[in-house]
Amino acid sequence: MPSPAHNRRTLMAAALLLGAVVCGGGAPLAQEQGRHEITVTAKRFAFSPARIEVAANDVVKITLVAEDIPHTFTIDEYRISKRAAPGRPVTFEFRADKAGTFPFYCSLTIDEGCREMRGELVVTPRRP
Repeated sequence: MPSPAHNRRTLMAAALLLGAVVCGGGAPLAQEQGRHEITVTAKRFAFSPARIEVAANDVVKITLVAEDIPHTFTIDEYRISKRAAPGRPVTFEFRADKAGTFPFYCSLTIDEGCREMRGELVVTPRRP
């Protein structure tokens, strides 16, 4: 028969586990909140991927990798403009707190092709 001390430890462990799940300490809840880590490659005047889809209020962590010449990742509506050079990727994150479709582009004028670099961030409303 388990001792009273063993029973208390078992009850305490169960309470801590339940508290972690209810209060957001469990892994499934963190996943529901939405964190995305995305590597965006910029080369030959194109982004890959050229379309990023997330839900409203997700945290988006982007690593921009320029493979040929310097490029930027610019989203005007989120006031983001990050520059990466070959061999010097840049990582940044933001909360996608505005729903809609937002273009991103390279804002550099090193080469005429930079002006053609386009993509889109799609932020969908979070389902209740």
